[in-house]
Amino acid sequence: MSRFKRAVQGGSLAGFKTEETEPTVPSGLLKAAGKSGQLNLSGRGLKEVPKEVYRLNVDPPLEAQQNVSFAESDRWWEQTDLTKLLLSSNQLTQLSDDIRLLPALMTLDLHDNQMSSLPSALGELQELHELRLSHNQLSALPVEVYSLNKLCSMTLQQNRLESLPEELGQLENLTQLDLSNNLLKDLPSSLGRLTSLQKLTLSHNKLSALPDSVAQLKNLKLLDCSNNQLTDISASLSEMLALEQLYLRHNKLRALPKLPAPALKELYVGNNHIEKLEAEQLSCLKAISLLELRDNKIQTLPEQISTLSTLTRLDLTNNDLSTLPASISLLPDLKVLLLEGNPLRGIRRDLLKKGTNELLKYLRGRIKEEPDQAEEQQTAMTLPSQARVNVHNIKTLKLLDYSEKQAADIPEELFDAAADTTVTSVNFSKNQLTSIPPRLAEFVSSLSDINLGFNKLTCCSPDICKFLQLSNIDLRNNQLTDLPSEMKDLTKLRSVTLIYNRFKSFPQVLYDIVSLETVLLGNNQVNGVDPHRLMKLINLSTLDLSNNDLLNVPPELGLCSSLRCLSLEGNPFRAPRAAIVARGTDAVMEYLRGRIPT
Repeated sequence: MSRFKRAVQGGSLAGFKTEETEPTVPSGLLKAAGKSGQLNLSGRGLKEVPKEVYRLNVDPPLEAQQNVSFAESDRWWEQTDLTKLLLSSNQLTQLSDDIRLLPALMTLDLHDNQMSSLPSALGELQELHELRLSHNQLSALPVEVYSLNKLCSMTLQQNRLESLPEELGQLENLTQLDLSNNLLKDLPSSLGRLTSLQKLTLSHNKLSALPDSVAQLKNLKLLDCSNNQLTDISASLSEMLALEQLYLRHNKLRALPKLPAPALKELYVGNNHIEKLEAEQLSCLKAISLLELRDNKIQTLPEQISTLSTLTRLDLTNNDLSTLPASISLLPDLKVLLLEGNPLRGIRRDLLKKGTNELLKYLRGRIKEEPDQAEEQQTAMTLPSQARVNVHNIKTLKLLDYSEKQAADIPEELFDAAADTTVTSVNFSKNQLTSIPPRLAEFVSSLSDINLGFNKLTCCSPDICKFLQLSNIDLRNNQLTDLPSEMKDLTKLRSVTLIYNRFKSFPQVLYDIVSLETVLLGNNQVNGVDPHRLMKLINLSTLDLSNNDLLNVPPELGLCSSLRCLSLEGNPFRAPRAAIVARGTDAVMEYLRGRIPT
């Protein structure tokens, strides 16, 4: 009988019943939980947790009171203790002290309810590893919760917390703590004792400063302090040796923090009050890949910007820049340079609209070349067509560029000009190539970046596996349907761009390239993805599957904990709903985790 029918019947007989005779949780579900140790009651409209759930490990089931024989699969006395209880997306306002009757619980999910308090008995669940309390009305936690010394993950976003006690520091095994969207004005100094933390989310609070003890978080990889009231960042953060991603958007910073954190790859400081960039601040960013400075008041860029050799994306949108140092074009890995909304002089608006490649090409042209006489003679003898071959790109930038020519072949003199040169980047995009030029093999030991986008490739040659230094490959806007299995040998490959091709399934070889950080597969015909294999890609932070043919999204995708950006819009699946997808990656991942079958 459906839950709806039971509710109707129960309502019509309510005046005649003295007690509820039918359990609010189907007995079959409780029986299955006794065998699996997992019970999923998410999204059932529960206003309270049924007593039989709390007593699942205590009371013998009804079968025990009956004189019947049992099949091997029905031996109630062999049932296991409940280790996972999912109660999310209900209407719960409280939890009974009887929760202590489930001492083996390792996961307790109460997110998306209406709870304003929790029982102290929660502190007796000493096996608890994961506690999900987001999207409730909690203003405090019982102090007993801070004695859960096996707790690894605690999510408290979207509550009403105004402060946290010093006892927080007792949770020394926490690896993930989410306190975003609360009312926190400060943090306890004991935060520094959480030395196992890898991910700390503090966004959308009222913090005006971070405690100095945060520098003790030696294993922290991600720190998100966006949307607070920070005016300064302590230099002690430079002691965070593992920090890779730092989010400081929407604060009140007036200067770029001096952060020689050696592993820092991504720094987001958009929407602050930064007016000036100091050379000293930039020189600290030894490993930076993404630097977001948009919506500030920056007036000039120092020439030292060209020392950020690992930079791939620089966002300077909506600042007060009137000029750019031409040396910015010498950054070897820069792929995206965003400058809209600046009062730039000497750079035409139509040039800005043409994109990064054209802009960098223009800036390189402003750098004065002073080749020696021997080089001029060599150029004159071997390269009669300067329009076809840019010697400066090859000799100085290690770049082999023959893009936007709509050519069916790459001219031989381009490869001849690069002989005996350590070429690291190749850009043959926007041509009519139907295969990878065989002479690329001449740079097999040095090439780290290949751009073959906007061509007519129907297959990718297995020879690509010979480029063992390759870290980025761009194959967008071609006619590819698969990738060669030999690509698994590319152990340094970090980024693969395959948007606008003809893939009908997720390329199998990508599951085997553990180094991958970015996979862009939007605008294809991909109809499925294997989350269990995807979980092995422990470095994968960006996955674009937008505008494909996904009819369903496997809930286990929510367990891919390394993902920071997951794009799923434009697919025909019904769940998660478009409203959830629009809320961003965190909302989607939380939704998927809550739907994992038990």
